[in-house]
Amino acid sequence: MDIGSNAVRLLVGEVIERDDHPIIKKQTLVRVPIRLGEEVFESGVITNAKRDYLIKSLKAFRLLTEVYGVEYLRCCATSAMREATNRDEVLDRVEMESGLHIEVIDGRAEADLIVNTFWTQDLLKDRSYLYIDVGGGSTELTLLDKGHRISSESFPIGTVRGLKGKVNEQSWADLAEFLDRLKEQHGKLLAIGTGGNINRIFKENGNVFGQPLHRDDIRKQRDRISSYSFEDRVKVLRLRPDRADVIVPAADIFLRVMELAEIEEVFVPKVGLADGIIYDLYMKQHGRVRYPHSEPVLE
Repeated sequence: MDIGSNAVRLLVGEVIERDDHPIIKKQTLVRVPIRLGEEVFESGVITNAKRDYLIKSLKAFRLLTEVYGVEYLRCCATSAMREATNRDEVLDRVEMESGLHIEVIDGRAEADLIVNTFWTQDLLKDRSYLYIDVGGGSTELTLLDKGHRISSESFPIGTVRGLKGKVNEQSWADLAEFLDRLKEQHGKLLAIGTGGNINRIFKENGNVFGQPLHRDDIRKQRDRISSYSFEDRVKVLRLRPDRADVIVPAADIFLRVMELAEIEEVFVPKVGLADGIIYDLYMKQHGRVRYPHSEPVLE
């Protein structure tokens, strides 16, 4: 379970053991657009209405895990919950009523879980990659070199936060400084983009799975989508309402990060935090090192 700033997700995966490597097959993905960050980034608190919405969602998620016979479960909350001044009160109430313990993870842990998915992708493992994950409340950047995490940072730059006008230029200055260090130390990088918005931009552009998305294509789709009103993005482009307003800010973040990093193309494997949580659960339950030579594959 991934409790994000924009949406809450349940991902159920089934592990199929094979001689060469296990396959983690997605059984179901449920997404509820609670948008916890809406009030947190403005007032600093999670309202009772949002808290109750979260409790109802997690109760439903828990029932689904019982139906699917889930053996191992982890529930992680990210930026909005990290910053909520009343988070302890909310967490206690949610656990009492839903029976689920929520683990509030910091930006580095979030980045690590997302980067776990690297080993599930058909990407060259001897290259340097910059993971770019754009969420509702934060953007996580992680440098991988030959499969090893070299450096990662979390920045308070996100789509919901941006809609509230709460992204400041100092955060962008810190991000630019981080990327300057990476360029100086590691030279030209390849990018991997994660998150629902870049997945939708990839789809809108008509790319074939495995084909990188060019920066100019992101800009083209960004300009095309922004030319529609919010209502037409929902009716004509068939975007979910909670996607229709954040997809353009997400594109802007990707474009700015790629420009600062001097990256022209980004691979979009269509995975995210929930996939990384499942991978991590499986590896820990089997007592394996996090990055063995033979890695599971997500389908």
